Amino acid sequence: MGREGELTQVTILFFFLLLSVSSLKVSFASTADTVRKQNYSSIELNPFSPRASLIRYWNKHISNNLPKPPFLLSKASPLSAVDSAFLSKLAAQNLLSSHLDYFCSLANLFCSFDSKSSLGRRDEDANFAHYSNKRFSNYGRSKLGGVDSFTNYSNGLNSAADSFLRYSREGTGHSETFTNYATDGNVANATFGNYGAGATGGSGVFKNYNDRVNVPGLRFTTYDSDGNNHKLSFTTYGDDTNSGSQAFTSYGKKGNGVPAEFTTYSGDSNIIDSTFTGYGELGNAANDSFTGYGLSGNNPHNNFKSYATGANSAIDSFSSYRNGANVGHDSFQSYARNTNAGKVSFTNYGKTFNPGNDTFTEYGKGSKGLTTIGFKTYGPDRSFKDYIEKGVSFTGYTNTSSSSSGNFVSRRWVEPGKFFRESMLKQGNVMAMPDIRDKMPPRSFLPRPILSKLPFSSHQLSELKEIFHAPENSTMESVLVNALAECERAPSRGETKRCVGSMEDMVDFAVSVLGRNVVVRTTENVNGSKKNVMMGWIKGINGGEVTKSVSCHQSLYPYLLYYCHSVPKVRVYEAEILDAESKTKINVGVAICHLDTSAWSPEHGAFVALGSSPGQIEVCHWIFENDMTWTIAD
Repeated sequence: MGREGELTQVTILFFFLLLSVSSLKVSFASTADTVRKQNYSSIELNPFSPRASLIRYWNKHISNNLPKPPFLLSKASPLSAVDSAFLSKLAAQNLLSSHLDYFCSLANLFCSFDSKSSLGRRDEDANFAHYSNKRFSNYGRSKLGGVDSFTNYSNGLNSAADSFLRYSREGTGHSETFTNYATDGNVANATFGNYGAGATGGSGVFKNYNDRVNVPGLRFTTYDSDGNNHKLSFTTYGDDTNSGSQAFTSYGKKGNGVPAEFTTYSGDSNIIDSTFTGYGELGNAANDSFTGYGLSGNNPHNNFKSYATGANSAIDSFSSYRNGANVGHDSFQSYARNTNAGKVSFTNYGKTFNPGNDTFTEYGKGSKGLTTIGFKTYGPDRSFKDYIEKGVSFTGYTNTSSSSSGNFVSRRWVEPGKFFRESMLKQGNVMAMPDIRDKMPPRSFLPRPILSKLPFSSHQLSELKEIFHAPENSTMESVLVNALAECERAPSRGETKRCVGSMEDMVDFAVSVLGRNVVVRTTENVNGSKKNVMMGWIKGINGGEVTKSVSCHQSLYPYLLYYCHSVPKVRVYEAEILDAESKTKINVGVAICHLDTSAWSPEHGAFVALGSSPGQIEVCHWIFENDMTWTIAD
């Protein structure tokens, strides 16, 4: 039988089940907000629904009769018995991709990261404060002087999608300032196409751009091409981000005297891919500097292809580039090829505590005149192929890596209260509370019968991309790749880990580590975030003794996905949180203290914030909104 016939059978089954449940007393909304308002102890469930099946599973596998936590049950699949059966059949037949909108809507998934709002063409100077998700086309063309400023633009959003096409084109003496642009977000997409093309004078300044974003996706295409002395500076760009990518294509192409400065670019970030293709190509007297680029990052990947190719009298300098980073890979292909009288210098390049790999192919090949390329105190594990034979100097080149990056660590910023010592959990103590708000999009778990039929492996990425309509280099592709990479990462020393996309899987993992007599907790609400708070009563879970726990943290994925893990030697606390001024109760927080930090990286933010090193101190943190920790029941 062909797929058309099978789908017909499914449709018949769908309407048959629909008739059989027409007398149901309760119907469940498909949105998480409505689901959270349900009183689960009083409603009558269809016994064939995923929610009813979950309740039976919970009762069978968890031995105590403690109340089931509403905050966790609210994340259960809202699907009806009919919809669950229908979607399970589609999944088994690999037909979900043809019904993605239907699937995402009914199952309360998050499957879109795009915004279609647009401001079209505007010509006046503007001061944008607290703007979000806008698209600018032909904005500010041929402007004379003036400044456009973007302050607190698209900050704190689940999904920021901004585009600037032909922005400030052919302007004279016009400047643009981006301050606190798309910071503290979850998924941030920004496209700058033909931005500042043909501009003369003026400047473009990016400060605190895309900092502390979970999955940045930034693209600069023919940015500032054919410009004349239009200065560009990137300061604390993409710092403290997780995964994602940044691409600069034909940036500054054919520009004249265009200086570009990157300062503390992508510092303290985790697995960031940066691609520079045709950057400064055919330019004249460009001056590009990378200072503090990729400092203390984890596994950064930077690719420079045809950078400054065919340029005249270009100066490129890399200072303290990728210092203090953990492994990573940089690739320089045809860098400064066919240049004339250029200068490229690397100072304190790649002094990592855990070396990565760099590859230089056709570096400086075909260059003419007085082109010089210098490497000073340059780290190990580098490969040079076909680089220019004259004019390349190596000063202080090292074959052993340095384990010290202290002077860079001190520059890092860690949110106050994100990490603290166990002694801070004392009644009457005042301490900073970090922003514990959940910035992930609202989603629900999938029922296990549907989840078990979906691929979840980097080896099955092509199938996943087909199901969730993820084209090459799309944000959805990045979301899938990043989640799979984290879930497939080898556990750290003493860690037991598992990614779960159904509540049944979460229960299984918690029970496998802790036994059947378990309870799950989370911080009660988000009150006190980003403020000073006072500690009220403090309760140590399991008598305040060293115990086991399973903590589960959200991962960004179309359906609700949690990274659950257990680490040895922890203490778990509940704490009454009071307003520091009025002393009134505003929250009840759950905190976990890691007593053994010997396997942690010396660059971990906890040691930056608390001023110590691995194995020397314990480190505590709050359980954020919608995260949770499981322990043995008292």
